Amino acid sequence: MPPASPAPASAPDSQQPAPRPAASASTSASASDRAYAALRARVVSGAVPGGTMLSEGEVADELGMSRTPVREAFLRLQAEGWMQLFPKRGALVRPIEPDELAEVVEARHLVESAAVRTIAADDGATTALVNSLRGLVGAQRAAAESADLDTFALLDVTFHQTIADAGGNSILTAFYSSLRDRQHRITARTVRAGQDRVEAILAQHTELVDLVEVGDAAGFEAALAAHLGEIHRGIFGR
Repeated sequence: MPPASPAPASAPDSQQPAPRPAASASTSASASDRAYAALRARVVSGAVPGGTMLSEGEVADELGMSRTPVREAFLRLQAEGWMQLFPKRGALVRPIEPDELAEVVEARHLVESAAVRTIAADDGATTALVNSLRGLVGAQRAAAESADLDTFALLDVTFHQTIADAGGNSILTAFYSSLRDRQHRITARTVRAGQDRVEAILAQHTELVDLVEVGDAAGFEAALAAHLGEIHRGIFGR
C-alpha cells in the first residue's frame, strides 16, 4: 500500500487583521491642531495681548499635553505672523504695529465705501442691508450692556463684513474676509480700552446705518473714515 501523501500546508489565514498603524503620529497631529486653535483664538480675541511672552512648558501644562504639539503650534503661528520665537525663552505674541493697522484701515475703507456706492441707488438692496445692520447694532448694544466684549468684537467684525458683502463683488468680498482675524484683533484691543470706546462704536455704527438708509454714499465714506480713525487713535493715541 503506497504511503499516504503529506497533508498540504495550510494557507495563510486571510482573515487575520492587518497590524494597526502606530497612533502616536495622528495623536500628536491632533494635539498640535488643538494647541494651534486654542492659541490662535486667544491671540486674535485679545485674550493674550500683543507683547506677551508665552512659555512652551506653561502652555503645555495649561492645555494638558506634552511640549511637542505646543512647539509645533508656536511654529505655525510664527509662520502666520502672530508670534516670534526666541530659543530657550518662549514665543512672543507680536503686538499690533502702526503700519499694519494703517494698512488694514485703508483696505477696509476702500472696500466698504465701494460697496455702499454700488447699492446707493438700489432701494431693495439698501433696505435689506439697513435691516441687517440695525439688527447687528441691536445685538452689539445687548452685548455691551452685559459686558460681553468678546461677542461685541465679533459682532463688530460681522457688521463691517455685511457692508462689504452688500457690494456683490465676490473678489472684494473674499479679500475683505481675509482681513477678518486682523480686524477682530484690532477691535478687541480697542474695546478693552474702556467703556467709552464701546459707546463710541455704537454711536458711529448707528450713524453709518442712517447714512446707508438715505443713500448718502459720500457722507458714509466720510463717517467711515472718522470711525476707523477713532480705532487707530484708540490703540496708538494719535
